[in-house]
Amino acid sequence: MTASDPRPAPAPAGPSAATQPEEADRLGELLRSPGYFKALVFCALIGIPVSLVAFWFLVALHELEHLMWGGLPQALGWSVPPWWWPLPLLLVAGTTVGLVVTRLPGTGGHVPASGLHTGGISPGALPGVILAALLSLPLGATLGPEAPLIALGGGLALLFRDLARVPATPQSTALLGAAGAAAAVAVIFGSPLVAAVILIEVAGVGGPQLFAVMLPALLSSGVGALVFTGIGRWTGFEAPTLSVKLGVPLPQFDVGDVLWAVLMAVAIGVLVHLIMEGGRLTARFVAKHTVARTTLCALAAGVCSAVYALTTGRSPADVASSGQHTLGELAADPHQWGVGALIAVLLCTSAAYALCLGSLRGGPVFPSLFLGAVVGVLLAPLPGLGVVPAMGAGMAAATTSALRLPVSSIVLVVLVLGSVAMTPVVILAAVVAFVTTQLLPRGPGVPAAAPAEPPTAGRVRS
Repeated sequence: MTASDPRPAPAPAGPSAATQPEEADRLGELLRSPGYFKALVFCALIGIPVSLVAFWFLVALHELEHLMWGGLPQALGWSVPPWWWPLPLLLVAGTTVGLVVTRLPGTGGHVPASGLHTGGISPGALPGVILAALLSLPLGATLGPEAPLIALGGGLALLFRDLARVPATPQSTALLGAAGAAAAVAVIFGSPLVAAVILIEVAGVGGPQLFAVMLPALLSSGVGALVFTGIGRWTGFEAPTLSVKLGVPLPQFDVGDVLWAVLMAVAIGVLVHLIMEGGRLTARFVAKHTVARTTLCALAAGVCSAVYALTTGRSPADVASSGQHTLGELAADPHQWGVGALIAVLLCTSAAYALCLGSLRGGPVFPSLFLGAVVGVLLAPLPGLGVVPAMGAGMAAATTSALRLPVSSIVLVVLVLGSVAMTPVVILAAVVAFVTTQLLPRGPGVPAAAPAEPPTAGRVRS
């Protein structure tokens, strides 16, 4: 503004001055466009069949796991699986998963050590994804079901798109893949909101694209949750969800909880970073001679479970599983675990987790939650630290360190705990753990798996 010209000087040119109105206009145009409205409706419709398939997939995993670790040992005369039980199961898992990786399209899905992904799974890869998960998780892989569910949902969404003859574009592929994945994992985390947040953060988009992916993901996951609830009630089957009921009252925060949460988050960040690096190292090890080395790594994970059972007298399933059931037991009665058992399950699960991350197929979320809870219970006797804040901080720090997704980890842990009372310490631990892991050096990434090749007469690829 000058004396001769009373008009205000124009705002300085810059990215924010021009970008914000332009992006707002673009978002409004996008939401008003008939194509995007059709995409929303299509995503809602996709959520129904995807949720049905995902429900029965989880039921199959649950029933097979119960058969392998409950029904079969009891039929043979053992009340709990003997210490050596994981060895033959994981020997079979490693061999068969190695064959799936080398023989079927899609290499059985993403290598868990590479993190969660929303894309890259074509409809033709779905048989390999389903088979690899069914051969890994019920037989003792220290992994969760979320990554196969994401791949299953995304692949099914693209399959239905192709069946409906919807034009395939990079934008529609990304949008439908995220929506299908959100529908598939809507209930396994206990809330469709967690599924949507995880898929949004994994997609790594911003601006109008963030909303373009978020709305279908939220809508599809909400539909998926309704279908999960209804189909479970109608059939009498149950697809287990990740939730715990704490056996101790929720305390009030004090200074000790906050200070210990920060220190715990740093320590857990370092620990989980080392585990993930171990998983990536395992993935590079099995990249060549896949069948033999996958078998070797799976068998080594079984040895970890057997060592735990021998040293503690507890079931090897505490280690040879996703940790979902064991986490529920730990949260319900943290005091039933002695210090020796907590240290043993922490060490053995960490080793088995690293081995399975790079060799078998599954997800990284559930075991990281369990490890964080174990560290929390182990350190809870520290002066000024309570059991519940320690578990909340431990789970948030471990999940954030494993996934590098702080927002998703915070939402997940708060909902798993079933109370917002722990939110401050959960946020603090997640942020500190995220910064810690980001500052630590990271080794080479996971090599891309070789595409499946048809078997050649007289030669077995390994």
